[in-house]
Amino acid sequence: MEYRYLGNSGFKVSELTYGNWITHASQIGNEAAIATVHAALDGGITSFDTADTYANQAAESVLGEALKGQRREGVEIFTKVYWPVAERMPNDTGLSRKHIMESINGSLKRIGVDYVDLYQAHRFDYETPLEETMQAFADIVRAGKALYIGVSEWNAEQIRAGHKLSKELGFQLISNQPQYSAIWRVIEAEVVPTCVELGVSQIVWSPMAQGVLTGKYLPGQAAPEGSRGADEKAGSFMGKFMSDPVLERVQQLKLYADELGLTQAQLALAWVLQNPNVASAIVGATKPEQISSNIGAVGVKIPDEIMIKITEVLADVIVSDPSETKSPETRVV
Repeated sequence: MEYRYLGNSGFKVSELTYGNWITHASQIGNEAAIATVHAALDGGITSFDTADTYANQAAESVLGEALKGQRREGVEIFTKVYWPVAERMPNDTGLSRKHIMESINGSLKRIGVDYVDLYQAHRFDYETPLEETMQAFADIVRAGKALYIGVSEWNAEQIRAGHKLSKELGFQLISNQPQYSAIWRVIEAEVVPTCVELGVSQIVWSPMAQGVLTGKYLPGQAAPEGSRGADEKAGSFMGKFMSDPVLERVQQLKLYADELGLTQAQLALAWVLQNPNVASAIVGATKPEQISSNIGAVGVKIPDEIMIKITEVLADVIVSDPSETKSPETRVV
């Protein structure tokens, strides 16, 4: 495993972060979830990402159970706040001071720790003054409940405004967690240049485009049994990637994976890690061997000529419009 600094800070994270969205307390049972976390630890992954909304708070508890017995200082734990949770009452969503303060306390209790390393705004909240949100984060940092603050799926303008307030309030906004893959490149035009300027890193989710870039989904064929695409709930997030034109082009990437001695999943991970503004790529798993295989992407340098060919193959199906980075205009309860 290799490690990178997160933003303009002295805080290091593993190049692969283990994430438990969809899987823990949902797709797989607790015993299987714990096995995948232990496989990640065995492979040198020290960074773990969850959120209060995953499985409506249950995923945090599973991660805490899986990390029980680990030296707390030896791992980096990330969680998030924004989406509706619990009973979904009026204040059970958003980035109000009330919701943030209650959410951090709940997350710490469920994970079973005194602090998280990174606390992230899961989306931008148009209904709460940004000053209120950032003051709450500042207070959480000063209370020692979170060491660093990040955001997720904020656009360039929002990141700039949040970063400015964080500096004024005496803490640092160091990360953004966007969707990013060889197909989904919406952060490249505006978010990445802004973050490079400000000293903010990306921790990217869906680097394999929900598994599509692994090459296991074939054009004109049903999703393999037991795959994410065959799962009614999990597959609902994959619609934009499951068209035949996308799947046909993804199959053409096998040639370049083979040339580098990689699986297509490893090629997809190595591709996002090639971006110097990306500190870590989030990977999930339903089986320990998936994590072990993913770790093979660490340290891979894709030659420039193959990077160009990948873009040429995918050109017609790449999504790059910056406006695709967006948060709900109103809170969903």
